Amino acid sequence: MPEHVNVSKARDPAAERQHALLSRLKLRQLALLRTIDRLRSLSRVAAELQLSQPAITKALREVEDIFGSQLFGRSSRGLVPTAAGEAVLAYTRRWLAELESTAQVLTSLEAGKAGRIRLGLTQQAPQRLILAALDHLLHRSPPMAVMTREGTTDELVAALLARELDCAIGRSYDGDAPDLVQLAVYRQEPCLVTGARQVRRLGRAAIDWKKLAQLDWILPPPNTPMRRTYNAIFVGAGVQPPEPMLETTSIRSIEAVLRSEPNAIAILPLDVASELQSAGQWAVLPQRLKWDLPPVSFFTTRALEGQPTLAGLRDAVAEAGRSLQNQRTASYIDPTAAARSAL
Repeated sequence: MPEHVNVSKARDPAAERQHALLSRLKLRQLALLRTIDRLRSLSRVAAELQLSQPAITKALREVEDIFGSQLFGRSSRGLVPTAAGEAVLAYTRRWLAELESTAQVLTSLEAGKAGRIRLGLTQQAPQRLILAALDHLLHRSPPMAVMTREGTTDELVAALLARELDCAIGRSYDGDAPDLVQLAVYRQEPCLVTGARQVRRLGRAAIDWKKLAQLDWILPPPNTPMRRTYNAIFVGAGVQPPEPMLETTSIRSIEAVLRSEPNAIAILPLDVASELQSAGQWAVLPQRLKWDLPPVSFFTTRALEGQPTLAGLRDAVAEAGRSLQNQRTASYIDPTAAARSAL
């Protein structure tokens, strides 16, 4: 090492920032950043917090001084986070979500619960998996307090990574998320569901994707894993993917449209279709599809995967998935028997 370098006085910008954050940063300043990001206007922030705009401007400058970077810039759309601001806001959302979760867990413990779990669910997960998860949490001694949130797999994964959920049951995820841990627990078989009249007409011959594409399709929203899967099925059959009449993952919405629109058609997991089997208004086409849906998986994060409560929940969901898998062949018979008898 050159003799003229004074190691004791060498400047470390990252260490200086860390010292500033530890010694000066306050949680209310993080809450201010989140409010500014939500409203994108200092005047609106001032009105909501019942403070003067100069006071909000001064508070923002103080926070930017602590972080050593400009966090927001002005544009025609109002305040917009800079690159540094986006980085700080990502951590801010996680810090505040963890703080809110901690407060809720402590409240649950004071009420005699074993703790609190925030569980994400996709609507197309079979009821038996969901019931296995809830039964494990609610019937232990003492029981857990549980909060559930429904969404697409992409939405649930984003909430997990933002520390807004502890775990989730959804489709397998193939995006870039190094902190995500997922375990495939159950493979569902897809089926085509449509109005009873269409079942009688379409159920007599082999599946013709060109004819099916002319019906009124209910598909998942764009840029979701399931929409990409379904589009690939049409493309593989040499057919342009249809423009859907409805884009949703809501089972209630799908069921309502299948009941009311005679030309509506959708792809559902067979076990979910069995659970929802309608009284003559829609039914499952009898032809088996020769592919599986992406597996239903249990998700958590690397930071939480070793937590005993989550490990126990994962094992309970996996066991329920194995039980369902063993019954899969038999489960196919019930919904299509009615369809065949109607042909």
